[in-house]
Amino acid sequence: MSVAHKASYLLLGLLIAAPAALFGQANPPAKKAMPGKSSKSPAKSATGSSDPALMNPASMKGRAPDTFKVHFNTTAGPITVEVTRAWSPLGADRFYNLSRHHFFDGAAFFRVVPGFVVQFGLPANPKVSQVWAAANIKDDAVTQSNHRGSLTFATAGANTRTTQLFINLGENVRLDKMGFSPFGTVVEGMDVVDKIYSGYGEKPDQDLITKQGKAYLDKNFPKLDRIVSATVEGGPAPAAPAKAPAKSPAKKSPAKKSPAKKTPANPTP
Repeated sequence: MSVAHKASYLLLGLLIAAPAALFGQANPPAKKAMPGKSSKSPAKSATGSSDPALMNPASMKGRAPDTFKVHFNTTAGPITVEVTRAWSPLGADRFYNLSRHHFFDGAAFFRVVPGFVVQFGLPANPKVSQVWAAANIKDDAVTQSNHRGSLTFATAGANTRTTQLFINLGENVRLDKMGFSPFGTVVEGMDVVDKIYSGYGEKPDQDLITKQGKAYLDKNFPKLDRIVSATVEGGPAPAAPAKAPAKSPAKKSPAKKSPAKKTPANPTP
């Protein structure tokens, strides 16, 4: 596990270990089954999206519309979030591009802390996880507060946001001073967010999700709810990034891969 990954768990542990009153939340309820809930996911989400762009994070640099909505079809029910780019521009752009290319299809809500957050953003396909692990974006200023229903990128420290996000289940305004910058809010389906399966708490291991993807979660945590599909409403398709001038064949060098030692950003709040 990377240094940043460990740091994210440490930060998370400090937050969760605090007294419940600190975040205005009750102690997590006892594990209980969700009536009528199937643990199976649709076949098309078995390994997430097959969009080839997902294997090249540098190609997904489109500017998000000023406002747009993303409709999540989940195993718990439909959820719609509305994004305002001005709140957190870099975060909104990243979320827009990920959603447009179906990055979240098949991804599980792998961590649910009642009264605090619902977290997701590690893809079903571990090959996709690995190429995005070091695709950090810089921090945005915090212009909005982490109110209930707001959508925010998780972070392991300065400038470490990648693909993980959380929906605030409570009034987590204390996170504002820690640099967590909301960029959107749930406008439909907050009741669905509230019933996302929470029986596993924080047992799913992020490092193993990154390495093994859906197979690890299906085997060990079959009741987790997940995203079947994410669809963007409004705004054009992401603009293609500018191409670099072609190099002379005589001088062309093989493309370098990101060093394995680069710190992955799989942060948690």
